[in-house]
Amino acid sequence: MLLRYLLEPKAGKEKVVLKLKNLESSVSTGRKWFRLGNVVHAVQATQQSFQTTDLVPRFCLTLANLNRVVYFICDTVLWVRSVGLASGINKEKWRLWAARHYYYALLLSLVRDLYELSLQMEQVTQHRTQRENSASRGPPGHCVADEETEWLQSFLLLLFRSLKRHPPLLLDTVKNICDILNPLDQLGICKSNAGIIGLAGLVSSVAGLITVVCPQMKLKAC
Repeated sequence: MLLRYLLEPKAGKEKVVLKLKNLESSVSTGRKWFRLGNVVHAVQATQQSFQTTDLVPRFCLTLANLNRVVYFICDTVLWVRSVGLASGINKEKWRLWAARHYYYALLLSLVRDLYELSLQMEQVTQHRTQRENSASRGPPGHCVADEETEWLQSFLLLLFRSLKRHPPLLLDTVKNICDILNPLDQLGICKSNAGIIGLAGLVSSVAGLITVVCPQMKLKAC
């Protein structure tokens, strides 16, 4: 999709763009085929989320996985129609349902990420306070010219340090943000062009590959 978006404005690339469109359609159908077993995986993930000790992640993960179950069911129905096994299926209606439940699942996953991030920021703040107290130094002699700017810089620094000390959280947050752009576009909530969707999908795929190659980079439920 990203390559097609980059090549479409260029003259003489019509055949290449057409081939990319056909390839995109074929990959989409193949991806749905490989995702047929994900319904079972989503059901198992829902059962595992009940064992999460923290209430907020348990609530978010359970609802997110339930929405993923519905999403994969809708995706399977769309695959059945695309391969010609059933012709009486309303494609647009099922596609809208799939996008809606995928959006809900990602939104809940992002809420969980924000909650985990708030815990990390709280820990970083506590550690910094302890270091400052143990240093037993006098008050810094700086002049605050702009409190709003200083607050923003402090917040961004705290955010950076919190994500730096928890790479799996950073990776999961980036992946969910990239993934949610597609249903946002399909539902008309926030329209994006094919280039942004393709780039976000590429970043999300790389993030997913990292969690496969390095399982310790996958965000685990606490």
